[in-house]
This record gives sequence, structure tokens and C-alpha cells, in this order.
Amino acid sequence: MYYYRVKIAYKGTKYFGWQAQSTDTQYESKPTIEGRILNCLKKMTHYRPCTLSVASRTDGGVHAQGQRAKITLPIEISPEHLFLGLNSLLHADIRILACVASTKDYQPSRSTVSKEYHYYFGTSRVDNVAISDIALHLPIDGDFPKVMALLSSACQLFVGRHDFYNFSSQDKDAGTTVRQVYYCDIHPLNFLPLADNMYYLKIIGNGFLKYMIRYLMGALIELANGRITLEDVALHLQQHQSYKLSPRAKAKGLHLVNIDEVGVGVH
Repeated sequence: MYYYRVKIAYKGTKYFGWQAQSTDTQYESKPTIEGRILNCLKKMTHYRPCTLSVASRTDGGVHAQGQRAKITLPIEISPEHLFLGLNSLLHADIRILACVASTKDYQPSRSTVSKEYHYYFGTSRVDNVAISDIALHLPIDGDFPKVMALLSSACQLFVGRHDFYNFSSQDKDAGTTVRQVYYCDIHPLNFLPLADNMYYLKIIGNGFLKYMIRYLMGALIELANGRITLEDVALHLQQHQSYKLSPRAKAKGLHLVNIDEVGVGVH
């Protein structure tokens, strides 16, 4: 068998997440990122068995610029030809950014040290149609600087080692609901002339629970709209509650930006 380490970008709007919905990806009723890539790999290997393992199984509608994956093939293809071949076969909303030879021992999920996600949102009164499928529309009324400072303060509450039980959905494979967040804050983003009044939540951690970032962003949305307080956020970090503090934010604003790995690097 032959092994490759790849870096992948995709626009998740039309896909039902990363993970294939069927063992026979040629007949997926709901298209997935994994399924589309496997179909291309099968074409390149004359429909011999191929496998694809990934560092982060993103949800439906979530995007990525820095997904990491391992490809296992039954025939040898040079990394350059694999890179070019996949990009020629894949839809334009999925791109292979880098491809290098790897080893049997490499496992993306086990080698991951940290993951960085961004959640993009626009605060203009009217939603910008150019970016409406990759960013949330969050118009902010009232004292704008005060609201943004409040959101930043909430982000600081998330930093550190916490039990994020109240900010996630149940997942039997997750084990503990304790996670370490290394960094979390709000930053301005300049898309000019494409769009103005753009911001993003930047969060880096050792791993994230199911829907965790979307629930955190959901809490920030409720905070911006004055429906909850900083004290509510703090309480939900301290004690398990029987109710969610907020709905989870829509998937479309969430982007997997980077994954740092131990001892490996695809640039």
C-alpha cells in the first residue's frame, strides 16, 4: 500500500459534512466531501479499494482551508500526479492544497496538537449577498463598540480548561466533555471592496466537541442581542444545566482554518 498526507480546502455549502454516508460512495444520496474525494481516487486507481482518514470530521455546511487527511492507495502514484489528478477531477468547491508521501503509521486524528476555527459574521444592516453562504448576518443595534467589547469579554471566559457539556451535543465517542481552549477572541476582517463590517470569532483548542463552536457562537449571538448576560455564560461553564443557553449558530459561518500536528507538516 502507498500512503500520502494531504491538506484540503472546501466550501461546504452543498455538502452534508465530511463523512461519507454510504460504503458505496458512487451512490451517495447526500453528497459528502469524503465521498467526492474517494470517487476521484477510485477513478485514478481503476476502482481498486482506497481509504481516506481525516483529522476533523466537519459537519454539513462547514467550510475548511486547512483540513488534514491521509490517503491510502493500492498502487503507487507520485505525490505531484496525485495532487494534479485530484484537482482535475474534483468539483471546484473542493481543492487539494498540498500532497506529500507519508507512512502507514501516520494518523491525522492522533497527530493533531491543536485546531483553529474561525466563525465569520457581518454586522451591516443588510446582508451582503456576495458572502451570504460563508458568513452569518448579525446586524448589531445600539452601542456597537460596547457590544463588541462584551463579546470579547465572553470569549475570554471560554479560554482555559473547561467542561463544555452545556455548549455541545451528546456524542458517545467524545469521552469527556472537558476541552482546552488556548485562544478565543473577536477580530475585524477586511474583505473590501467585496464586503465591509466583517468580523470573525477566532478560536484555537486541543479539540472540539460536537457542535461546540456553533453553540459558543450561538451564545455570543444571544449576548449581542441582549437576551443573555455574561453571568449566564459563566454559569453554563461552571455547572451542568438541563437546558441550552442558546440555539447553535448556523453552519455556514464556520471555517476550519488550520490543524497543527506533531512532527509533520504539509504547507
